[in-house]
Amino acid sequence: MTTYDDIDFSALEHLSDDEVITRTLVRDVTLASGAVLALLTLDNGRDHTRPNTLGPRTLLALGGALDRVRERVAAGEVQAVGITGKQYILAAGADLSDITKVSSRANAKLIAQLGHRVLGTLADLGVPSFAFVNGLALGGGLEIALNAAYRTVDASAAALALPEVFLGLIPGWGGAYLLPNLIGIENALEVVISNPLKQNRMLKPQQALDLGIMDAQFPAATFLEDSLRWADGVLTGRTKVGRRNEPGKIERMTTWPVAIKMARGMLESKIGTVPRSPYVALDLLDQARSGTRQEGFAREDDALADLVVGDQFAASMYAFDLVQKRAKRPVGAPDKDLAKKVTKVGVIGAGLMAGQFALLFVRKLQVPVLITDLDQERVDRGVAHIHDEIGKLEAKGRVDADTANRLRALVTGTTDRTAFADCDFVIEAVFEEVGVKQTVFAQIEQVVADDAILATNTSSLSVAEIGANLAHPERLVGFHFFNPVAVMPLIEIVRTAHTDPAALSTAFVVARGLGKNAVLTADAPGFVVNRLLAKVMGEAARAVYEGTPVADVEAAFAPLGLPMGPFQLIDLVGWKVAAHVQDTMAAAFPDRFYANENFHALAELTEVVEKDKSGRVRGFTKAAQKAASTAIGDAPVAASTILQRVQDGLSQEIRIMLDDGVVPAVEDIDLCLILGAGWPFIDGGATPYLDREGASERVFGDTFHHPPVRGVGS
Repeated sequence: MTTYDDIDFSALEHLSDDEVITRTLVRDVTLASGAVLALLTLDNGRDHTRPNTLGPRTLLALGGALDRVRERVAAGEVQAVGITGKQYILAAGADLSDITKVSSRANAKLIAQLGHRVLGTLADLGVPSFAFVNGLALGGGLEIALNAAYRTVDASAAALALPEVFLGLIPGWGGAYLLPNLIGIENALEVVISNPLKQNRMLKPQQALDLGIMDAQFPAATFLEDSLRWADGVLTGRTKVGRRNEPGKIERMTTWPVAIKMARGMLESKIGTVPRSPYVALDLLDQARSGTRQEGFAREDDALADLVVGDQFAASMYAFDLVQKRAKRPVGAPDKDLAKKVTKVGVIGAGLMAGQFALLFVRKLQVPVLITDLDQERVDRGVAHIHDEIGKLEAKGRVDADTANRLRALVTGTTDRTAFADCDFVIEAVFEEVGVKQTVFAQIEQVVADDAILATNTSSLSVAEIGANLAHPERLVGFHFFNPVAVMPLIEIVRTAHTDPAALSTAFVVARGLGKNAVLTADAPGFVVNRLLAKVMGEAARAVYEGTPVADVEAAFAPLGLPMGPFQLIDLVGWKVAAHVQDTMAAAFPDRFYANENFHALAELTEVVEKDKSGRVRGFTKAAQKAASTAIGDAPVAASTILQRVQDGLSQEIRIMLDDGVVPAVEDIDLCLILGAGWPFIDGGATPYLDREGASERVFGDTFHHPPVRGVGS
């Protein structure tokens, strides 16, 4: 079998001429026992905001340094090797900008093989190797540690993870083989597959220690000194490293295949079968049960090469770039210096949504928050609920007792609207009806200062119409959250023809202060997310009312790779809300949006759909079947027709939205769908998927992207 030492990696040297090279600094440390440890430190010469990354030239340099150390080991000059990183950071993994420039599967495989060649050297030095994980260690950064014989971790390290599945890849530098053989298959499934699919969840140092990934944990102030002392103890035999899951202790015959089978069923029920990387990772973890390290690494090489050149990785990198860069510099946001300083927030309403707003504002902005409603009983109930939620945060250790008490004191309620006089930012959370919103703003405008910002959380109504009767409509903005408010990262900020730069700037600054990503949209029906979700839900409803069984419609949508089927989504947002949105969109664009009056009859039922244990919709309840019986036709539609309808409908609607200037660019459409509706990275939101499926060509004879976002192998 060809070894990694036989491979010529020169083709990768100029893959990215602008690679920020992480250098390997080597120095000898004489330990207390007299043993010499060659300590390698990774450092790209930038501050902690630019983490070390592992591009091709970085890996080649690290490989050269390790080879020279190995020569010194052979000469008897070195008795141990350690590797660590610059302050706060070991490494953030592969340099993704380099991987996206790969021009062929052969070069993609070379990147995988180079990582194995270099990191694998840590296990073949002839002396014990130690990874001193002094900070952030993601992807290839954590795989550096896995390839070493022993690992310590700084108790203050920001995060440790193998997030590759989140990006459409797999841990390809040893992680998929080494990790399950270190900590057992069930723990490895959590780290490699489950965590990336839970909004890219990371591990804290203590969790990594508890799982058995790390052997020891030391405080930040003395981390390196303690790690070197610990390593010396290991070398001399004074320190015994006990692992729960030593290779001989890991049960492989029964537990391993059962865990794989259960994980496969979980994946199929939660994400369907469209995403490739979770299943490729699952297969690699399954195969890691047997075979040599070299065989395991070879499997990773081929798997990584196949994924890197595929459409899903290309779309994932497009989506990742949107979330990491475009979301942090929103297009159209005015100069932040124009923003009004917000020292007190008013919330109109005291229901569940208003409570979510108040809790978020008080936690993130740490300013007084005042709520109001129609009567004191509702207000008191609302304040009590918010205080209870703060108590839950305290019980979970999310805030300490002093902070919890301070937050409770900042949240008050009243029916006296004059108490809003000193509020700088007032948001409404009342019934979704124009007249109601106009009324509450008319009352508040008489009290607040002329430059106080008014914000509406409407999900689909005209912001301009809501503000039509205001004396100062220029200070009104749309500020549309998504539910659950604490979790969903998007706010659609809606500008009317009257909105002035100060109000708009304040909205963007407040959104950032809340920890949210904001996208600017025009005042158009449904804005972005609800308009496109209405298209999806409308096409699903159309097929059902034509006579297609609900379960068949859900299945027809599976190739889209959405986080849930259309009726599961409707059941989540609420049938009354969905019916209202459908009515709004059908009234605005009757030729393009479907609505059925029977939707309102279904919305009055306690339960409309039946679900299996995983939450997937199986069909209508008996009550729903009865309520819809006279409205449902007898002409079921083929799955392929349903899918093409929604693909073409989305393509048409997005094209119209872009032509009408609803958002500045197509990237903002995708960003909204990713952050506001959880649309998958593997689709790039929507438009890369619609391009590669040919829907955009069918509808308007062109593509959204030039060139389309496609993999090298397409």
